[in-house]
Order: sequence, then structure tokens, then C-alpha cells
Amino acid sequence: MKRIILFVLPILIVISIVFAIFGIFQVRFEREKLIDDLKRKASQVAESMDLSVKNILLKGDTKGANYIVNKFETRERLQGCVIYDKKGQIIAITKRFTDWKEKEKPYIKDILDSKITRGKIEKFKEYSVYSYILPILDDDGKILGLVEVIYDTSYAFSRLTDLWKRISITLITLVLLIFIITLFVQRQIFILPVERLTKWFQHFQKGEINEKHPIKESGELGKLASEVEQVALSLRIARKTISEKAQTRMQKEELWTELKLRDLVHAKLGENAFFVVSNREPYMHVIDETTGITKCISPAGGVTTAIDPILRACGGMWIAHGSGNADRKFVNSKNKLGVPPEDDRYILKRVWLSKKEEEGYYYGFANEGLWPLSHNTHTRPIFRESDWQMYKKANQKFAEAVLEELPQNKSSFVFVQDYHFTLLAKMIKEKRPDTTIGLFWHIPWPNPEVFSVCPYHKDILEGMLYCDLIGFQVQNQCNNFLDTVNRLLEARIDSEKFSVVQTGKETFVKPFPISINGYINRTGYSDIKKEISNIRKEFELDDKIVAVSVDRIDYTKGIVERIQAIDRFLEKNPQYKKKFVFIQLGAPSRTHIKRYHDLVSEIDEIVEKLNWKYIDEDWKPIIYLKRHFSHEEIAPFYALSDICIVSSLHDGMNLVAKEYVASKRDLSGSLILSSFTGAARELTDAIHINPYSIEEFADAIKLAIEMPAEEKKKRMENMLKTVSENNVYKWAGNIITEITALKK
Repeated sequence: MKRIILFVLPILIVISIVFAIFGIFQVRFEREKLIDDLKRKASQVAESMDLSVKNILLKGDTKGANYIVNKFETRERLQGCVIYDKKGQIIAITKRFTDWKEKEKPYIKDILDSKITRGKIEKFKEYSVYSYILPILDDDGKILGLVEVIYDTSYAFSRLTDLWKRISITLITLVLLIFIITLFVQRQIFILPVERLTKWFQHFQKGEINEKHPIKESGELGKLASEVEQVALSLRIARKTISEKAQTRMQKEELWTELKLRDLVHAKLGENAFFVVSNREPYMHVIDETTGITKCISPAGGVTTAIDPILRACGGMWIAHGSGNADRKFVNSKNKLGVPPEDDRYILKRVWLSKKEEEGYYYGFANEGLWPLSHNTHTRPIFRESDWQMYKKANQKFAEAVLEELPQNKSSFVFVQDYHFTLLAKMIKEKRPDTTIGLFWHIPWPNPEVFSVCPYHKDILEGMLYCDLIGFQVQNQCNNFLDTVNRLLEARIDSEKFSVVQTGKETFVKPFPISINGYINRTGYSDIKKEISNIRKEFELDDKIVAVSVDRIDYTKGIVERIQAIDRFLEKNPQYKKKFVFIQLGAPSRTHIKRYHDLVSEIDEIVEKLNWKYIDEDWKPIIYLKRHFSHEEIAPFYALSDICIVSSLHDGMNLVAKEYVASKRDLSGSLILSSFTGAARELTDAIHINPYSIEEFADAIKLAIEMPAEEKKKRMENMLKTVSENNVYKWAGNIITEITALKK
């Protein structure tokens, strides 16, 4: 359609200009013709009255004057007649036109002086009239008075208006005819042949047909069709070769790698489009407040840690909220850019939210409502109607961003991340039911009694059940979800297939424990040994037992309980004073929310009190570094630490535990892990703790320190094997395999 408009528009503009010029000249000619006609009629009437008016003026016969002017009372189009004396005073005027007396007529004096006739269009009240004035002279040529004949001009202007209407209708009709004819001709000679060629190309490259292309023309279109035929054949052969090689490599490789995942995508998805949707973006551009320099950072969090390697391997598009204060400077006209920076492997599309939308959808409903509802940390969820409306609006905005990118006549896979988008699948499926949608729920799913607290639980569950597949971290969370649906909705639960059937739609629910990309390759970080040396020197860590924790500052991470446990450990084991140092790397987040803002202050206070309690010369037990740390900055802390503490009060998985294990290729170190994390199900060789039990926690720290080196090595070896085998590529591969099987 756009091409047709571009083709026809210049022609239509030229025709319109020609018609406009023609119309202007035609109307002008018609107007002059009508004015001449009025002048001729008026002069004839006025001259026919010359002798009668002359006698009346010579005799001063007012009665005769009134008789003459009132004869015009019933004349069509002729509005009236006026007789003036030689001083320009009105002697007689047609009764229906008596208001003419009130009009200022400066031209009367000029006509009395010049004795020249005058015919002009005059404005009178809300309309126009034609006034023709004839001087009346005596036999000696002296002025006796004037006679004025006044004609109605409305009929003349009506004719001009009708003329413009006829010209306009003719122009519009001509434009429509040209457009329709052009549309028909273009469709017949271009669009239909190209559509036939496109359909043939789609079927041929998939191997569904083997016939020759359907274009019979021998001209340029026929040449194009022949070239397309050659390309289609080459593509079909190349795709089959790649698919066979991918299948072969997949069968040979035991350990899941980036290459194996890419092969799986080629084998399972083929040319299907692959989209990931999350609130947090994998790369954000921010302006450093101190230097004013813009830099690209990778935000902390399990979602970005897990999904980024997948899209690096597979390609595709990641759609996320553009939250960086310099994000808009780095996108194109479609809000897209290639990432990672300087190594474009996939496309990042940024969605913009207003401050009000972000406040209601993200900080409000998602993180003051759903987040505490899903985590068993005794923090009361808050649900506001205004936040719910912003949540729906944000989901709709993301749905529109996805729908803009979905290719026509081609099935696509949309992989939605987390609790921010419970309504997204429904919004997409209502417009594109051919799309396959998977949702991965990164955080825990509560039991039915807890989830029913949410006033909008029915809308959320129904929105999620538009997905083809919903994944959770562990089986227990799948069970909770199915129980919730069974309790709160009218739906059929298939306990054998682990699926939900509602209104003819079937949604499968399965566990997929998320992970990281296997080993953390230290050679990828520049000068890590130098960084370790610098850290040891800066914080005086030589000959110290070092424990480390890496968290977002969140009440679910158990940071306060962790510090209390360290306090109790030092109380019970004073021999480790000046020998033990705990480093907490904390990234502030969601500080707009009061609970998080208060938590930051609480942690600051408890760290300060504990350090003051135990400070001895240059030693203090806790080093608290409160800022965002990149993966490259965290790596040396993992490498130098003897213990990693993960003490979440409730966590879907917690990838910090797996990152620490993956960094310990020398099999050193110990992992203290909360039993309330998803990671505890896989990392059974970690030292498991109940973070609420401070005594148990403190004893676990001592156990990690005093455990024999051989046992530490054996435990770490087992955990490293688990993490390397069940890495993020296997996680993604399992989901893609499952979702493609559902599609079939």
C-alpha cells in the first residue's frame, strides 16, 4: 500500500494543482460574467426611469417619487430603488429596503460632483448587494438628483459555490478512479505474482514441494523468480546440512556447551523467531554521577546472569525495560541495539515506561505485592488498585512491543521471565494465537492459602494459563502452583502429565532448575591474580580466613541474620578474632520502597555496631562494600575467599552459590547454603543451614573453617560436577526441547 501511495501521490498532486488553477480561472470568469449581467440589467432599469424621476425632481413631487420606488416591491432579485435630491438626501426608498437609509454612503457626494454613473457590490448587513447609481440632469446639464437601483447578488454567489462543488466532486471522483485503477493494475502485474512466488519460496525451502516456480513471465520478474529459485534450492540444502551436523554434534557431546545449545536451536527451532521478555535488561547505559562518563553495565540478578549466555548462543531478541538514564542515546529509531557491546550477538529492544508506570507496576504491584507474597519472609504484601492498573498497562505495553516484532505467517517462541508479566501471555495470544509462549517463574510460588491473599489472583492465574509451558525452579513449586489453580479456578488438573486444562487450552507445568554457564573462565578476566593481590593488600587480608557473600540488598537474602550469626560465631570462638574477616558485597536495589530503604539503614547500623564491638587495632570482622559490582569485579573475591555464605531466608534458586562453586576449579573453599534455597536441592554437599537458627549458623561457620582439606576438596568436586553438567545451556536446552515437543 505504501508503494502504491508513493507511486500515485505525485500524479494526484499534479492533477489537483491543475484542477485548482482551472477552477480559479473558471470561477473568476463566471464571476465577472455575472457582475456584467447585473450591471447591464441595473443600467437598463435606471435609464428607463430617467425621464420620470427628472419630472418628479423638477416638480418636487414626493408622492410620485414614492409611487415609483414602491413599484419595485415585488420585483424578483431587484431589492429596491432609492431617489436622492441634488444634496444627496433620500426623497423616496422602497419600503422593504428602508434600512438602507442607515448605511453610510460616502460615494454619493462624489457622484453628485462628478455626474458619473457608478456600479459596485456593496456590503449590507450580513450579505452583499449590487448598487447602480445614475445621476439625473436637467436640460442645462445641472444635477437634479440621483436614482439608485439595488440588486440581490445571492443568486450569483450561489452559482459560484455550485461551480466550486462541481469542480471538487469531479476532482475527487477522478482521484479515486486513478487510485483504484492503479491499485488494480499494480496488484495484477506485480503483487499477485510476488505473492505466488513468496508462497512457493516458503514451501520450497522447507522441502514441502519440488515444482518449478509459478512465474511464467519472461521479463524482469521472470529473471527475479529464476534467481530466487536458485537461492531457495541452496538454502534448503544448506539448512538440511546444518541440521544434520547439529544433530550429529548434539549426539557426540555429553557436556552442554554454547555450541551444543546453538545446535539444538538449529535442530529444534529452525527459522522460528526466538524472543525473551523480562523487566530487567541485560545491558544498561548509565551516566556516572562523579565523572559524567556514560558506561555500559550488566545489572546484578539471576535473570540476566542466566539468560544472557543463552541469547549469545542462540541469537534472537531480548525485550526489556530501558531503565538506564542514558539508554535512549544508544538505540535506533525502533528502540533497538546490538548487544553485547562491541560483540553483537543478539538484539536488545528497550521498552520505555513513564515514572508513574514504573512506580505502580514495578515498585508497587510487582515488588510490594507479588514479591513478598511469594517469599516466606513474614513481610506483609501491599496491593493497591492504582498499582494493579499500572501493572496491566505495563503488561499491555510489553505485549505491543512483542507483537510489533512477531513475523507474519511464521510461528514464534516467546520466553517470558518472572512475576512481572503474568498477564502478557494472554495479551499476546489474543492477537497471535499461533505463538508458542513459555513462562519461567524465577522466585518461589506460595501455597494456595497465601496466594489467595492477592485480590487479583484470578486474573493472574488466568493470564498465566495462556502460556503453553510454565517452568519453576523445583518440583515443590510446581505442586504449589497446581494446587493453587485447583483451589482458586475452575480448571482440570492432569496429575500424570502435570498440566492444566481450562477453556480448551492446556498448559504444562514442569521444574527446570536454573543455572549458570558452567565454569567461570578466569582467563577471561584480565589480571585476576593482580586484582586478588590488590584486594588482599587494600583490606589487609594476608593470613586471614576470608568469607564472602554477594547479594542484592533485599530482606529475603538474610543479610541481618548472617551478621548476627558472625557475631555469635566470634562470641563462641574468640580464637578466631583477628583471624577471620567477612566481606559483604551488597548492591542496593528498590530503594524507592520503604522496606528496602529501612533495610539499608538497618544493615549499616548492625555492621557498624559489630565492627565497633570487635575492633582491635587495624582489624575489624566485617568489610561491607555497598555498590553495584560487575561479574568481572566479583570474580577475584570468589577466588580469594575460603568460604561463601548464602543464607537466603527464601529463594527460588540463588545463582551466587553456583557461581562460587564454578569459580573454584582448584577445588578449594566451602559453601554454607540455606536450606530454603532452590540451590540446596542440587548442591547437597554444601553445608546446609537454617538461617533463622543463629546458633546452628554460627556452628556452620566454624565447621567450614575447621573441615579437613580432603573433605572440602571432595565436597567441592561433587558440587563442581553438578554445576558443570547442569549448566544454563542444559537448562535452556531442556526448556526448548520441551516447548518444541508441545508445539508438535
